[in-house]
Amino acid sequence: MITYILKRLAYGLLVMLGVVVTVFFLFFALPGDPVSMLSGQRTDVSTREAMTHELGLDQPLHIQLGMYLNDLSPVSLHENTPQNKQKYNYSVLWQGEKNVLVTKTPYLRRSFHSNKRVDEIIFDHLEGTLYLALAAMLFASIVGVLFGVIAALKQNSFWDHAMISFSVIGISAPSFVAGILISMIFGYYLADYTGLNLTGSLWVSDPIKGRYLELKNIILPAFTLGLRPLAIIVQMTRGSMIEVLSQDFIRTARAKGLSRNVIIIKHALKNALNPVITAISGWLASLLAGAFFIEYIFSWKGIGLVTIKAVDNLDFPVVMGTTIFIGFVFIIISLTVDILYSLIDPRVRLK
Repeated sequence: MITYILKRLAYGLLVMLGVVVTVFFLFFALPGDPVSMLSGQRTDVSTREAMTHELGLDQPLHIQLGMYLNDLSPVSLHENTPQNKQKYNYSVLWQGEKNVLVTKTPYLRRSFHSNKRVDEIIFDHLEGTLYLALAAMLFASIVGVLFGVIAALKQNSFWDHAMISFSVIGISAPSFVAGILISMIFGYYLADYTGLNLTGSLWVSDPIKGRYLELKNIILPAFTLGLRPLAIIVQMTRGSMIEVLSQDFIRTARAKGLSRNVIIIKHALKNALNPVITAISGWLASLLAGAFFIEYIFSWKGIGLVTIKAVDNLDFPVVMGTTIFIGFVFIIISLTVDILYSLIDPRVRLK
């Protein structure tokens, strides 16, 4: 068991390293002068040279990559200077004459525009994205399982064909197209009837009321974000239920005289949900990444909106930081699911 977990952790670290290296070369290959973005075009030569040296832009590309990995590493080696102490806010593990081995929060650099630490920007906006993804997943799971069960119990009926057609449309429609249509229809044209806003955030600031929670603003973005996983969950639940309902133990339960509801809920649904739960656990991380365009369309204050604005402003540290953070979330959720499966089913460890 421990060997399996260690192997999965090592695999996760290698994948994370690949993500960081790919993101680094991708964004450093793009045009743009970071020093000009930070300091402005009219800065004197000496200031520009100092900033170039601080960012490591006067070094070869492989040295810059090493510096970036050193900044990201929670255990790293740095020059023992007051500037570095303030910059990284580290705790010393070992101190030499010139360098110190430290432990710190991964340093994602600073925004070119606000000069704020990228990790602070991410965590300031993480709440909105996390609540949006959880709301979308909750909606997709409950409604998807319900529709899937109905379709399976009424196989080849009008309702079955309607559910399948709906799920095909949900899978095929791009999120940004669905987002635009849903926001315009329910948040603009029918706003007087729905009471929903075209744009908005979870927390609203008002000069009189102060900061308060506005739950209705999450309805449209969560519905839009949950359409694709909802469609997949409907089809998975339907297929799994049809398969389980044809098993021998279901026929045995019917022969014993158990009621239809007991057979469906206690026996069939319990066994049919295993592959569905697998899909739900994998979709949560996907929704965090898929929320980018949804947040932009609904002006939802989250990581996605921050990232798209950073792309518009060529704020590379923010774009790189959010991309790496989402990759990290994918890996952590994948590792957690693999480890939980290994605890539930020992056969997984043998693969």
